Amino acid sequence: MTEAPKPVLTLSGLALDHVREGGIFESADAPVGVPLMLTRLGANYTEVLPGKSACPFHSHHAEDEMFVILSGQGEYRYGDARYAIAGGDVLGAPLGGPETAHQIFNTGSEPLKYLAISSKAQIDICEYPDSGKFSVTSRGREGDPDFRYRFIGRQEQALDYWDGEESAK
Repeated sequence: MTEAPKPVLTLSGLALDHVREGGIFESADAPVGVPLMLTRLGANYTEVLPGKSACPFHSHHAEDEMFVILSGQGEYRYGDARYAIAGGDVLGAPLGGPETAHQIFNTGSEPLKYLAISSKAQIDICEYPDSGKFSVTSRGREGDPDFRYRFIGRQEQALDYWDGEESAK
């Protein structure tokens, strides 16, 4: 008989997935919302090493995000501004365009640890102002953490609505 899911999770007991890309992006994280059976609220626990960031500068068109800094020191890049952050700070990243783009850097000498919490839209568009990219994602059924569809591209690669379709004769 399998044990029923519990509504309590201990962060120190999470199995972290390590991600590294290029010289600046490196983090370890684990889902928090899924094991807590949350279906409309996304949450991850993240640890970022000194001098690194977990993800590129980006904004969401359909999801609000909030970051609760648990420990460490860093910098919050938000739109055109930068803010010093430390354990105990709470950061907002409302949905929007480049004006709400955001990124967290670890500027300290210890790991920066935080909870990333978001509304969980079924469909979201993200913009990446530094690279000129965008992504479109569609989640599976409610409660399914996996994406059903994901596309990352650049607007200059856009096609006409009728491109590749058979012309009416």
